[in-house]
Amino acid sequence: MFGDFDRRLPTPEEALPGRSEPMHSVPELHAVLGTPLSGPYPEGYDIASFALGCFWGAERRFWRTGGVWTTVAGFQGGSTPNPITEEIPGGRTGHAETVRVVFDPARVTYEELLTLFWESHDPTQGFRQGNDVGTHCRSLIFTHSPAQHALAKETRDICQRALYDAGFGDITTEILPAADFPFYAAEARHQQYLEKNPGGYCGAGGTGIRLPRPGAGRP
Repeated sequence: MFGDFDRRLPTPEEALPGRSEPMHSVPELHAVLGTPLSGPYPEGYDIASFALGCFWGAERRFWRTGGVWTTVAGFQGGSTPNPITEEIPGGRTGHAETVRVVFDPARVTYEELLTLFWESHDPTQGFRQGNDVGTHCRSLIFTHSPAQHALAKETRDICQRALYDAGFGDITTEILPAADFPFYAAEARHQQYLEKNPGGYCGAGGTGIRLPRPGAGRP
């Protein structure tokens, strides 16, 4: 059965009230990369934020990418301050499962991370990814600068053309300024989940499309 908030986002008045302080602590170090989850991050490194369904599998895709310094699983895009995991699936917080990616732009570009994002899920499914249903599974890019915002829109248009050619429908991915939506790190059990649980659920796959590699003669 679908609940009302699996199909639409709550208004701020409908969202759960949340709390002024987080209910949990976050591990100091990344279980795979050994780098700080909460910072400080190295000078000159950038942050990218992506929601593409279940964050367990999504986070692993990014921490395996060269040039990524740390990753954090969390919640972003909603109205409820300091949500806890148990509140997320019912849709009453408005948050999506999101991965924060801290990266060295000298080793991996934001465009390369966007390409990984688009190829790693189906951005046409609205409030779901595969068998995972609800607003918390929707596709989002939270941008951290005007340059990121412009590039996210440019690659969305490239991806849309490729999806139309492959018989898919319209992209439903939202592109939003990260500054407007606080990021809340998830509980310790969710951080680097698939490193701790190698046989665990990793979510839906992508569409099978491949985009032009960054810098390789795009239209």
